[in-house]
Amino acid sequence: DGTSERNLYKMSMPGRFATQGLIRRAVDEGCTHMVMEITSQGALMFRHRFIELDTLIFTNISPEHIEAHGSYDNYLASKLSIAQNMRRSSKPTKTLIVNADDREAWRFLECRADKKVSYGIKTAEPYSIKQSGLEFSYEGKVLHSPLSGVFNLYNILAAATAAQEEGVPVGTIAKAVAAFSEIPGRVERIEAGQSFEVIVDYAHTPDSLRKLYEVFRPDPADKGGRRLIAVLGGTGGGRDAWKRQEMGRLADLYCDQIILTDEDPYDEDPQKIVEDVAVGITSKKHSIIMDRREAIGEAFKLAQPGDVVLITGKGTDPYIMGHNGAKTPWSDAAVAREELSKRLGR
Repeated sequence: DGTSERNLYKMSMPGRFATQGLIRRAVDEGCTHMVMEITSQGALMFRHRFIELDTLIFTNISPEHIEAHGSYDNYLASKLSIAQNMRRSSKPTKTLIVNADDREAWRFLECRADKKVSYGIKTAEPYSIKQSGLEFSYEGKVLHSPLSGVFNLYNILAAATAAQEEGVPVGTIAKAVAAFSEIPGRVERIEAGQSFEVIVDYAHTPDSLRKLYEVFRPDPADKGGRRLIAVLGGTGGGRDAWKRQEMGRLADLYCDQIILTDEDPYDEDPQKIVEDVAVGITSKKHSIIMDRREAIGEAFKLAQPGDVVLITGKGTDPYIMGHNGAKTPWSDAAVAREELSKRLGR
């Protein structure tokens, strides 16, 4: 019925009691299907136990939370444990859907399941990826999506494959894909009548940041001088310090101007986090503005007609996490709208 609730747990996957409570509410309100993200850290803490899966979709493996897991192999093992745990499900048919293009796909395809289905970019050929959206082939039909980026094409293929396994007709899938225009915090376009684009995205790993930059980087054939302006944090304090310099390097590679700012320092020195990111920036203009609102406002001052401002790292996160568990209420999208209104004199 269109009802939505913000996740205020500051966790992609809440604890077992909260998760089971949500499932109970869904059943009581007449829901017949539920789609849930199960993370490697959630599996590490056994939050996936006692969730009876019909279907598991493996999208991709990208190094993350390595410090929490201890190594890449442990991280991968945590992901694989989700597939292994599906064996305990009481559901009559257990289906494993795997992105065949991922280098670790074979490990998941070796897991036991009643049915195994794979998908990949070749199943979408011919396809075109533009900033205005996607056009691709699926099961003999040409599908259109207002979403952009190869990562969204992969996500749509995963969802379409799962829907088809549940008996949803391809025609219905095509209509749903065409109608689905936005995911809050994921390539979310902020419109307030400004002459440049503003995008809020959760990208907080090198892989996700690179994929986002590739969507919006200027076309070499475009002589209009469009620029990418990045508002970039780091990674959360106390974790994944290895990726900070790499995130700075990617911004240096793809962006024209970079503003480094606070994100989620927790108990680490926020200035130190940002300086770690700055090490990777060697050729492009960059500045450090620790106040995140001020950083966003400065990006808008720099933006010229046709430019793209990318605000990354938070997405729909409801807080900036600070020292001793301090939580500062926050919304990148709301702050962006407020700062745009100021700039436009409204």
